[in-house]
Amino acid sequence: MRAFVFTDKALAKHAGQFVWLSIDTEKSANAAFSRKYPIRAWPSMYVIDPEKETIVLRWVGGATVPQLEKLFAQGERAAHGGRKGSEEALAKADALYGAGQYAEAIPAYRAALKLTPAVAPEYARAVEALLFSLQVENQYADCVALARGASPKLRLSPSAATLAASGLDCALSMPQDAPGRAGAISEFEAQAKTIVANMRLPLAADDRSALYGLLFDAREQANDQAGAKAISQQWVAYLDGVAAGLQDPEQRTALDPNRLSAFQAADEIEKAIPMLEQSEKDFPKDYNPPARLAFVYLKLKKYDEALAASDRALGLVYGPRRVRVLEVRADIYAGRGDAAAARKTLQEALAFAEQLPAGQRSDSQVASLRKKLDASAGSP
Repeated sequence: MRAFVFTDKALAKHAGQFVWLSIDTEKSANAAFSRKYPIRAWPSMYVIDPEKETIVLRWVGGATVPQLEKLFAQGERAAHGGRKGSEEALAKADALYGAGQYAEAIPAYRAALKLTPAVAPEYARAVEALLFSLQVENQYADCVALARGASPKLRLSPSAATLAASGLDCALSMPQDAPGRAGAISEFEAQAKTIVANMRLPLAADDRSALYGLLFDAREQANDQAGAKAISQQWVAYLDGVAAGLQDPEQRTALDPNRLSAFQAADEIEKAIPMLEQSEKDFPKDYNPPARLAFVYLKLKKYDEALAASDRALGLVYGPRRVRVLEVRADIYAGRGDAAAARKTLQEALAFAEQLPAGQRSDSQVASLRKKLDASAGSP
């Protein structure tokens, strides 16, 4: 978003509409903000009422410039209040969603959508928020049903990609023996394939990339090796083409995580090395390129290079992301056969994770690290 969307000159006219704030959730100074406004997915965009200090509108994921402009207008109306009918119902749902009360937001959005015509600018946003809430609450069958019902109404909009992605992701997450699972997977695979092939549909590169990733997952789950290979190669080719057309280093680097995932899916992870080396050269103070290089070298079993990249990442990383860098480092030591160093590194990761402030500390991450340590207790 920062590299591709917020730099668009079309947004300049909105500069005075809000007080703009960008939050780095990895920094300890921002832990209080993260505690008050929990962020479950990145990127997330909030419109906050300055008097009540409550979220009046929330958007999860990327957005195009036209989508942002609609969000700005809706956010301003939401902050000013005085709404009736569908707007009032949607405001109640938005408040619950913004507070992270997903179970309560689900019936509220259902009620709001009954009052909101599909042609209304708020319709797509409400559908996407309800889909996200259903996914968080593991209500996969309902998620599939919603995506199926809304897709014809939004098939020519950027939201079509979100509906196809959510529908396919939820279908893949359903129990293997769930009624209608296979049909839903087939249905949303077809939609996703149509969307990734439609270059006229205005989508961010990472949104199109996410669809490729889900298509790959679907073929893997089906044990279709040839199909998975074909999708992964299309995925790589698409992102390589996008990267080749970019002159701005920040835009190229923003594609790194997507391209790394595509290379890994295609079993060509070694191709990520020159990309990440260039990113590290362009942004020497960014921990992400060396952290990703450490992961790549680990997968290639080049442990000395992996440790060297890990050293560089640890010299730069901060906040919760440091835990992940340490976890990869522990895996590197384990790959080298140094169980003692691997265990010591896991202990360091656990100690760091436990002392993170509220808003940054993840109980599930702490539990996962303890489980890994328990499993390593019997290692020689």
